[in-house]
Amino acid sequence: MATLNGRPVDRPAVSFYEIGGWVADPDDPDPFNIYSAPSWRPLLELAEDETDLVRMVSPCVEFRNADLRRSIFETQEYLEGGSRFHRTTLRTGGRILTSLARRDPDVSTVWALEHPLKGVDDLKAYLELPDEALAEDVDVSNFLAADAEVGDRGIAMVDTGDPLCAAAPLFSLGDYTVAALTEPGLFHRLLEKLARPIFARTEAVAKAFPGHLWRICGAEYATPPLLPPRLFEEYVVRYTGPMVRTIHEHGGFARIHCHGRIRDVLPMIVGMGAAATDPIEPPPQGDVELGYVRRKYGRELVLFGNLEVADIENLEPPAFEKVVARSLREGTRGPGRGFVLMPTACPYGRQITPRTMANYQTMVRLARM
Repeated sequence: MATLNGRPVDRPAVSFYEIGGWVADPDDPDPFNIYSAPSWRPLLELAEDETDLVRMVSPCVEFRNADLRRSIFETQEYLEGGSRFHRTTLRTGGRILTSLARRDPDVSTVWALEHPLKGVDDLKAYLELPDEALAEDVDVSNFLAADAEVGDRGIAMVDTGDPLCAAAPLFSLGDYTVAALTEPGLFHRLLEKLARPIFARTEAVAKAFPGHLWRICGAEYATPPLLPPRLFEEYVVRYTGPMVRTIHEHGGFARIHCHGRIRDVLPMIVGMGAAATDPIEPPPQGDVELGYVRRKYGRELVLFGNLEVADIENLEPPAFEKVVARSLREGTRGPGRGFVLMPTACPYGRQITPRTMANYQTMVRLARM
């Protein structure tokens, strides 16, 4: 909290991001629980015992009009070939829209095999979806429980998407970029439709859980090379900016999550009034060095980053130690609001190698020196 408030600290905070951010149970026998592998346990324990925890908690929502929802959406979950599939069928605007996702037992991610919106006609049909089918009721008890559970080992953070984060995955990546570039009128109507429940949810959580850090995802969908910076203003600032203002009005801190090439959009992130950003990926994954961001925007933004998870998994420990030392140096040098040493993501496979474990230990050791 001292870092978020720009106060002096005795050392930089260190977070493993999703590890320690999400609560993982290595004793859960679910075959899709990668954390049950023995090699994960020491890393999970290191995160819980030795890092500054930033628990990521998403709002618990129930759709207000359940009967209407069931008449429009149909979901089916099944196992096939050892994988878990989730199919959704949506009937709206005289069309049937379908999507399909797959989860594999040894990889902690969900693969989108089919997206519901496959063209402009599908987008127009989706816009006819009744707003009542998207209306929500919000329960914040899980935030209060997470805050109490973490105690003085860290903080609980609200984890949420913005309207663009809800809109873009309705399409395949190619179809999304075409729609966003060539159908701005329709795309704004989609963002406005999705923004209504998101804005209401943000207001409810910010009011009931004030003074906390938030992570807002979605901005990276409007960065180069996907879209030109002018559309970041259109699709992020216009819709994420009100969320940032609501959060800050209730004493919270809005952190804009944005992978990739951020150099040209950083002024707009600052202009929205964001309190922080992550993960500030170094080249070649990103297009800006941490030292540059600290010099240009460190007085306005708390910086979270900027260790690539690929380096954690692939660099030998002596080489990775140099990378960590550079991040700590660039993230704390000169005037600035604050810095949190953090990876850009986490491993998502079932096995943690000794090299990966050693590199996580290096992060803790150097941050505490």
